[in-house]
Amino acid sequence: MPRNFKEALLFTILMCGMMVCGMSLWNLLILDWTGVVPFAWGHFFQGYLPGFVVAFLLDMLLVGPLAKTIAFAILHKVKAHDKRWAKILVISGTMALFMVTFMSLYGLVYNGQSVTLSSYGRAWLTNVIMALPLNFLVVGPISRFILGKLQKPLPGKEVVENFEDDDELPTII
Repeated sequence: MPRNFKEALLFTILMCGMMVCGMSLWNLLILDWTGVVPFAWGHFFQGYLPGFVVAFLLDMLLVGPLAKTIAFAILHKVKAHDKRWAKILVISGTMALFMVTFMSLYGLVYNGQSVTLSSYGRAWLTNVIMALPLNFLVVGPISRFILGKLQKPLPGKEVVENFEDDDELPTII
């Protein structure tokens, strides 16, 4: 988990970069499979940078602070605010749901689609079924692994914090 602004910035860049990549590919494949638009790498490369910029700004300025406020309220309510695994699950879950909510709207607007309740609902459902597993099973673990390898131990510690010292972990596996 990030411990300072520099680590949070790196973690956000990793998460946004990989999530935008995975979700862009997912949406392009869905459009191809449904016969709307044939898959083309040009579409991916054309939309990646604008999608990354929007996702990064949303994460840093709106979604991140909002999701963390809600997540920590939930963690305190269920008395799990001191458990690392609970923080990861709740923060990642709220972040993913909020990002799907905003980025689904962005995708419709960016691609010139009409934004109706029906089109937005379809986009949101299409995205959430991929975003949650992608976030929890692929992108989050990879980002935390990379960040952990780059982190230096805190003063007075020999190793970087990890799950080895979390006595709750065996009870959830």
